Order: sequence, then C-alpha cells, then structure tokens
Amino acid sequence: MCRTLFTLFIFFSLSSAIAQNSFQDVFSNTTRPLKENIRITFQDARNNKTFLPISVLKGKNEGPVFTIVAGVHGFEYPPIVGVQELLNEIDVDKLNGTVIIIPIANTSSFFSRTSIVNPHDQVNLNGAFPGKSTGSVTQKIADFMTTTIIPVSDVFIDIHGGGVNEDLIPFALFYDNPNYPEQTKKARELTENSGFEYIVSYPFSLRDDEPAKYVFKQASQDGKIALSFESGKLGNVQEDAVRLIKNGVYNMLDLMDMYDNGTGPNANLVQLNNQTYLSATEAGLFYSDLNAGDTVKEGDVVGYITNEFGEKLKEYKAHTSGIILYKISTPPVNIDDTLMCISKRL
Repeated sequence: MCRTLFTLFIFFSLSSAIAQNSFQDVFSNTTRPLKENIRITFQDARNNKTFLPISVLKGKNEGPVFTIVAGVHGFEYPPIVGVQELLNEIDVDKLNGTVIIIPIANTSSFFSRTSIVNPHDQVNLNGAFPGKSTGSVTQKIADFMTTTIIPVSDVFIDIHGGGVNEDLIPFALFYDNPNYPEQTKKARELTENSGFEYIVSYPFSLRDDEPAKYVFKQASQDGKIALSFESGKLGNVQEDAVRLIKNGVYNMLDLMDMYDNGTGPNANLVQLNNQTYLSATEAGLFYSDLNAGDTVKEGDVVGYITNEFGEKLKEYKAHTSGIILYKISTPPVNIDDTLMCISKRL
C-alpha cells in the first residue's frame, strides 16, 4: 500500500515531464497516434490551489471519445490503481478513437488522505456538479469537467470503490434516463458486457435545470452514454477489484470497436434496481453480522446501534427484500448516515 502511494506521488511530482498545454490544444491536435499527459491548475478567491491530471490517448484511426474518471473520492484506491495500470497498458498504435483519462480527479483529497471532501474547501466533488467557474477550487474542477470534458465525450465512465468504512459488492451501473433512450440503451449494453456480475439501474428524474450533483449523472443529464463502476472496499487496494475494473474497461472498449482486449460478459448476470437506503436515526456504534452481497427479507433485523457505553439504542430492520449492495462496516455512525443500501432483483 505504501509503495503504491509512493509511486503515485512520484508520478505526479515529475512536473517537468508533464506538459502544461491546455486540454483544448491537446484534444484538437490532429497527430495520430498520440499520448500526452497534462495538468490543469485551479486557484480560487481564497488562494486555494489544486490541479487536475488528464491523459489524452489518440489511436491511429478516428473513432469514439471514451472518457474514464477515477479518484473523485481520494480514498477509493482500486479505481485509481486500475486506471494507472490502464495508462501503462493501452497501446495507442492498436487503439481506434480517443481515450481521455482523468486518473485522480480529486488530487488534494488523495494526497491528504481525506476520504470524501477536498481539504482546501471541504467540498465533495461528487456533489458539486455542474460546478461554478467562479467558485471554490472543487467547484471549478466540476465546472471544467462539465463544460470541457463531458461535451467532447461519447461515453463517460466514473469509477468508484468503497471508502474506508464501506463494504460493497462490485457492480456496474447506469441511469435509466428516458430523455435519451438511445444513450440509455447503449449504457445498458455496455454495463451488461462489462464482465461485472451485478448490473444496477438507477432511476433518472432530473429536470434540465436541476443540479446533477454527481459527475456521471451530469453526463447522463447532458445526453452522454454515462455509466459507473463500483469495485473495491474498505479503503484498501484489492487486486481482484483492480482486475475487475480493468477488465470492465477493456470489455467496453472492445464492444465499441476501439480496442481488442476484451473477455466478454459475465455468464451469470444479476440485474438489480429499486434501491432502498437504511439510514441511522441515532449516533453511536453500529453492529451487524451481515456483509455486502447477503440477501435479506423485509422485516429482518439487519443490525443495531449502541451508545458509547454499549447500551443498545435501536435495532434496524430491512424495509424491503433484496441484496445488500453496500453497508457501513466500521462501528462509528452519525445521524443520517446510510447504514446500508438494499437493491431488488429485476
């Protein structure tokens, strides 16, 4: 773990080897094949500074633009490590189209080891979209991605994993957006061919004038083929989670006729929807014998909360039957924390 973080730190410290060109200059470059790494810097009115690393990989032939984002939350390591490996493995001579990779979207969170928010402005990037060009550094990053990266993307994938307190099963997900039926159909097809066993559809009811908050929801709202992976848990780097992420990307690139390195869909797809969230109504210590992936029935006791003296405050029961997608797996909880998410089979 320490070696991985040190390697990533060295990668981003070698500024002399990374071009400071604007994204527009690199993206519009007609040279093919091409691989170029750039940094976009941001500074807000309070003199907070940060940067966004971007890699642009252009294949020999024209084709779709496939954007990959990792590290929106700095403590979700398997997506970040998986994308690092993809950067080293993808051969632009064998690539059709363009792959845009943002290997760590929230570098300030990553290097300070803060799990959710940017420590400079205490803003969660995955709640800041569409962003604000005159806002804090995190809002500026969200605005840049909304106005510059998403518009040029045909496919937009946001890769996440479980944070330091979160147990989850790996799954691929998309928004069932009725406003863009063709894009939704393609997003479903890509997730079903990603190699993930669990495929989750989320409802989409946002109006065009409502803030999307989440990055790949912004892409869906803007009419892109938008999807996401969740792989990895508890703030660690699991090799299986990294492999699953990489395999998922390769499978989708293969389906898009962009890169020939896929293994095909999972033979045992499980379709899930209708997520139900169980939230804490007390602060205290949460106990549960269940794990992500377990099946529960409506009315089952799924855990309980005690106070700091070990006195039980409340038992929690499942509001619906289904599979636990993810749950809190460390004791401390606060009021309104999501204790677990339960999803129904289609």
